[in-house]
Amino acid sequence: MPLLIMTVHYPTLADCIGNTPLIRLQRLAGDSSNTLLVKLEGNNPAGSVKDRPALAMIERAELSGRIKPGDALIEATSGNTGIALAMVAAIKGYRMLLIMPDNSTAERKAAMTAYGAELILVESMEAARDLALEMQAQGQGVVLDQFSNQDNPTAHYSTTGPEIWQQTQGQITHFISSMGTTGTIMGVSRYLKEQNPDVQIIGLQPTEGAAIPGIRRWPEAYLPSIFDASRVDQVIDMGQQEAEDCMRRLAREEGIFCGVSSGGSVAAMLQVAKTVENAVLVAIICDRGDRYLSSGIYAPESV
Repeated sequence: MPLLIMTVHYPTLADCIGNTPLIRLQRLAGDSSNTLLVKLEGNNPAGSVKDRPALAMIERAELSGRIKPGDALIEATSGNTGIALAMVAAIKGYRMLLIMPDNSTAERKAAMTAYGAELILVESMEAARDLALEMQAQGQGVVLDQFSNQDNPTAHYSTTGPEIWQQTQGQITHFISSMGTTGTIMGVSRYLKEQNPDVQIIGLQPTEGAAIPGIRRWPEAYLPSIFDASRVDQVIDMGQQEAEDCMRRLAREEGIFCGVSSGGSVAAMLQVAKTVENAVLVAIICDRGDRYLSSGIYAPESV
């Protein structure tokens, strides 16, 4: 009798992007009727929420014929998107040119080059975005442009939003997210509002003078074109110190090791929780804390 050979499907690294855990805060929530939840996007293969749009932008560009393996890709990034794109480019065989502010942490730069990306350092994100477009115009590669590429928010509409809805069994009442490119909040807002228009979408931007990696108060000329203000019910200005303090509390009191923008998101969630009862609030933990260690924000004297 012939042996039956079963074909086993083993996932690739790209298959492991998404389906991240949603967990309940135990100590920071305090004595409250509310349920405070955080989505651990640092569990993605390259360590951040940006894995989702990075994969989507490259795959959609492939499907449209805009790029093919072996091409050079260009992107302006403050860190997480660059790391994610460098990973996906390594998987698929693209040359990746990343333009980033020179004040980015050493860990972020090292992660990008580990994946084989080439770095160009400039003085600001605005300069990085301008240079990317100049290089594309000169024929040096294709700009994916996370700031105007609808595949960015669509990645979250297709994955992050449905995951949150399913994981909360449709009970979510408030969604809180930092705003940088705004892809996460745009995509999740669109999905959640389609399920329940009463879900409150709360965005986070830094106060004037605050330098919180990953979130921005953009000059009007550089506001991402994917951003639609009507999809955000409330915007909270977050200070540097409050975001860092909450980030360190997350590590010490919840065992959640994350970056400053994630600390800001949870700080904002704690603010909102004081104003509501019997609510289910979800905040995004967008990355991991290990890529910020060289900045000193976790140093003993900072704690």
